[in-house]
Amino acid sequence: MSKLWGGRFTKKTDQLVEEYTASILFDKELAEEDIQGSIAHVTMLGKQGILPLDDVEKIKDGLHRVLQRINRNDIEFSISDEDIHMNIEKTLIDDVGPVGGKLHTGRSRNDQVATDMHLWLRKRVVEFVDMLHKLQSALIEQAKANLDTILPGYTHLQRAQPILFAHHMMAYVSMFGRDIERLQDSYKRINMLPLGAGALAGTTFPIDRHFVASQLKFDRVYENSLDAVSDRDFILEFLSHASIIMMHLSRISEELIMWSSTEFHFIELDDAFCTGSSIMPQKKNPDVPELVRGKTGRVYGNLVGLLTVLKSLPLAYNKDMQEDKEGMFDTVRTLQGALQLFAPMIKTMKVHKDRMRQAVNQDFSNATDIADFLVGKGLPFRQAHEVIGKTVLYCIQQGKYLLDLTLEEFKQFSTLFDDRIYDVLQPENVVNARNVYGGTATSQVTDAIGRAELELEKTALWTKEYIERSR
Repeated sequence: MSKLWGGRFTKKTDQLVEEYTASILFDKELAEEDIQGSIAHVTMLGKQGILPLDDVEKIKDGLHRVLQRINRNDIEFSISDEDIHMNIEKTLIDDVGPVGGKLHTGRSRNDQVATDMHLWLRKRVVEFVDMLHKLQSALIEQAKANLDTILPGYTHLQRAQPILFAHHMMAYVSMFGRDIERLQDSYKRINMLPLGAGALAGTTFPIDRHFVASQLKFDRVYENSLDAVSDRDFILEFLSHASIIMMHLSRISEELIMWSSTEFHFIELDDAFCTGSSIMPQKKNPDVPELVRGKTGRVYGNLVGLLTVLKSLPLAYNKDMQEDKEGMFDTVRTLQGALQLFAPMIKTMKVHKDRMRQAVNQDFSNATDIADFLVGKGLPFRQAHEVIGKTVLYCIQQGKYLLDLTLEEFKQFSTLFDDRIYDVLQPENVVNARNVYGGTATSQVTDAIGRAELELEKTALWTKEYIERSR
């Protein structure tokens, strides 16, 4: 059978051109969505009296059979048929005869492919919200188990102030919460119907776009046909959100890598998420977080790649836009792989509480509290800062830590010191002194966990609702 668009042409397409321009090798991912959109479209053609109902039923029955064959891997897609749309239409015509050629009435591949991608990405966004929900749950579980675990907090990768390990875990819960909010908000712009825009200007047939939208459970339709076929903002937005999620995963990956090293030894990842060395039998390598850290750049590249493709395209559709899919598919696969592994890796992570406490006891991360103590005695902060700087320098020179100093040694630097300084310097007191909303005090972190668990419930309800809506 000749190409479905071949009437205008007198020569066969060059084989190299076919191979270069074909998208079937990757857009076959959209097969289910393509048939889903086609069934809604042909149903509307029957409702509007554009096609006889008998023809509509034959086409719908044929489309269901084509989908069954695809699900059984019983169809060999052809590069000569270019893309998933033409492959499915040709298979349909082979199945039901010439009546299958009526399916494309009132639409173009331009609005068809855009519809497929909206349908496909809509499902993925809901899946990612659910995966992030599971990751937050694992982090909260670690936080609840470590409300008494203190470790050094860092700035500039230098020990700064003692914090609860639970507080550290909850920081990532907050990050991934923002990721969920962004994905949920993006759903509004993904859940728009382009179908009915035709090639760029609409169609002469009396179609009902809003009926198709209701069939496919879209909340609204594109207002402008030119915009409908040329818009890829919804993909860019997803790639941007995915990049931020990967950045957050990369940051926690970096900490897991450092913390699991011999130098830190704050945590140990489960064997199921590590690998060994082919030459050094003692090694236990944190390959999962390392690979997540590495793949982050890949996702960034997909975002920048599509931005570059779209940056100077005139309206409406251009073949350049075929480049929108591979990066989207690759990003989805990359993010899926990372999130599927991360929640169980966090959940099974072993926390070395004693090692973290030892690190806190052997540093100067409680120094700020001495300054606060002196300020409470009436010393201006800048003078208190200088006093503590000299005190820390003395400790370094003497090979001591602040809690090792006698009261007489403290008084060398300020007569305002008294016995209460030893209570002030205890790590638990340092932590619990930061009893402000969002702080690291145990009561504040406990409250934060409670608020986060309420948000988890809301996210679970949202996911359930939108899974139902997209079916």
